[in-house]
Amino acid sequence: MDRQLDTIEIAVGRKDSQVHSNDVKQLRMVWPESRLRALPEWSLATGYAIRTYRPGDESRFYQLMELVGWKGWNDERLSYSLNRILPDGWFMVLHEASGVIVASAMALHNYKGTYPFWGELGWLVADPDHSGRGLGMAVAAQVVRRFVDAGYRLIHLHTEDFRLAALKSYLKLGFVPWIDGQYVKECWQRILEQLNWLVADP
Repeated sequence: MDRQLDTIEIAVGRKDSQVHSNDVKQLRMVWPESRLRALPEWSLATGYAIRTYRPGDESRFYQLMELVGWKGWNDERLSYSLNRILPDGWFMVLHEASGVIVASAMALHNYKGTYPFWGELGWLVADPDHSGRGLGMAVAAQVVRRFVDAGYRLIHLHTEDFRLAALKSYLKLGFVPWIDGQYVKECWQRILEQLNWLVADP
């Protein structure tokens, strides 16, 4: 298992960029600085379009969040994120035939308040009825490109270890595990085994 973890690119935690105590229940992934000039490309499936946030999108966003199990979103809760989204940094995928938003992701500055200068890919959500079309990958790719266009060199995300489909998507896109301690290393060893993931896509 150690050999399997060593076959993918990883980011090893440094003293100046520690994982903070409030991240213990989540895994962290980072966008390697070596890929800042090799930005992700992800084509939308036929019948979908991508755009940035418009006033009035909130109610559908709350519905999407509830569909995937993140309940309790409302204007008050959203306000914390709104204050941290980069201009033109909230991306939406629309189903063209219905005009309904079916995926969303945000480019958030220092979202947790503990990582100065870091940009965070946050609150990626996709309608389960439209799964298998790469919609989440499409908005995630847009977020990475938005950060790089804004001059960010430090980009990361947080997610839970049981979200295997999401973790595999992030690996495919180009994010790499952030390894900081034996516990995190063991989590990734288990995840990579479950995903049968030996080598990250270049």
